[in-house]
Amino acid sequence: MTTEVRRADRSRVVAQAQALLDEGWRLALVAAHQDQNGFRVVYLFLRPGRDPLELWLPVPGDDVWIPTLSGVSYPGGRFEREIRDLYGIDPRGHPLPRRMVRHGHWPAGYYPMLSDAPPHPPFEPDVGSYPFVEVHGDGVYEIPVGPVHAGLIEPGHFRFSVVGETILRMKARLWFVHRGVERHFEGRPAADGIALAERISGDTAVGHGLAYVLAVEDALGVEVDDRAKVVRALLLELERIHNHVADLGAIVNDVGFGIVHAHTQRLRERLLRHHEHLTGHRLLRGGITIGGAQLRADPDLELLDSVAEELAELVGISLDQPTVRDRLTGTAILDEETARQLDVLGFVARASGMDSDARRDHAFVVPPESWVPVGYTAGDVLSRFLVRADEVRVSANMVRELARMLPEASGDAPDRGSVAQPGAGSGAGVVEAWRGTLVTRVDLADDGTLARVKVVDPSFFNWPAVPVALEDTIVPDFPLANKSFNQSYAGNDL
Repeated sequence: MTTEVRRADRSRVVAQAQALLDEGWRLALVAAHQDQNGFRVVYLFLRPGRDPLELWLPVPGDDVWIPTLSGVSYPGGRFEREIRDLYGIDPRGHPLPRRMVRHGHWPAGYYPMLSDAPPHPPFEPDVGSYPFVEVHGDGVYEIPVGPVHAGLIEPGHFRFSVVGETILRMKARLWFVHRGVERHFEGRPAADGIALAERISGDTAVGHGLAYVLAVEDALGVEVDDRAKVVRALLLELERIHNHVADLGAIVNDVGFGIVHAHTQRLRERLLRHHEHLTGHRLLRGGITIGGAQLRADPDLELLDSVAEELAELVGISLDQPTVRDRLTGTAILDEETARQLDVLGFVARASGMDSDARRDHAFVVPPESWVPVGYTAGDVLSRFLVRADEVRVSANMVRELARMLPEASGDAPDRGSVAQPGAGSGAGVVEAWRGTLVTRVDLADDGTLARVKVVDPSFFNWPAVPVALEDTIVPDFPLANKSFNQSYAGNDL
């Protein structure tokens, strides 16, 4: 990719962003950088079939503020709140100036991404003072859920304002597992960042690992052979399949159809064992390198066909049950207009009538001719269920065709630690991970170490849609609705 860079200043950046949005560009990432004499804020835009475009906005170190984009871009306003919490850069005019990443017990004036920020600041007592909007009226009451949940669910707090069983408003509070991932990248050799990227969100090891590697390759000008591109695309689809299989069972489990859930877990276990045979890890870690990709064995196409066939049967059995279909239909609707305003991604977008898929729009390998994006329009739990079910079938066919391309694709993958000669530069990686479009941007120092890594999991875009879809949904359907979105806490809470 060749990224176009345009300079901006505080008097023009909002108008420049608005013009790009009007031309069909999407604001995919906003990253702050601490430079020698101040800061730089990078706005990365994507458009189908085009290389990325960036606006660079310098911010003086003695006058640290930026004009807010919240009036022209909802995601832009959320990026700005994140930047303020981590760097102390004030988004002037922002309509929601309170903290987002840093909870109430984080010390005032402490910004963890600054170069002089101490690693262990003195935290205040956990006062639990996060302000929620209170809903008043006859019969209105509140239900707090979390942040600690049963089982292995990650922490998140949900505050419901309810009349009877009907949800009037739900507010989600995240960032309980903020780990400082982007700070952990800094100073590492580029090759050492792969292992960290693969662990950002455990169920998206390929998506995060590949987006990171693509960004490094873009920064260094590394060329990748055809075989590695095919292997990478194949691994992405395998990751998509095993996650969709698990989610389909979990969704119907939330309406009491546990027998199908048990069978999908059996199918997922078959896939995970297959993954370990392919890359040495059940979650497909270790297959992607800077400049290459490798498999330890050929994919078992018969196994994949068998899983896809069994899953289709389980989906049919589930939807033949009137209770299951009734609970899924018309539940937690995210209409297309709202989905576009929030700029949701992936299967959430495709279930609400949006035609969004980086496999086509930002392809690093030409998709097989049989590949057709899956889409529905109702935007309810059933649509999100059906998108996943159809994508398992489509992805299984895609893996088969990609596997056939491997003997024809030339090139040998380098060792995992190999990398091109060090050098300063920046680059971006864009992939259609299983939840949606995932973007990583890197800046490399002169010695080839990582100066800055910014990661945007699709969950950052999709989480705000969950409370919107829950309006007028009944409380007992919250687990079902939430599972139909199934966004990552860890991918969001970097």
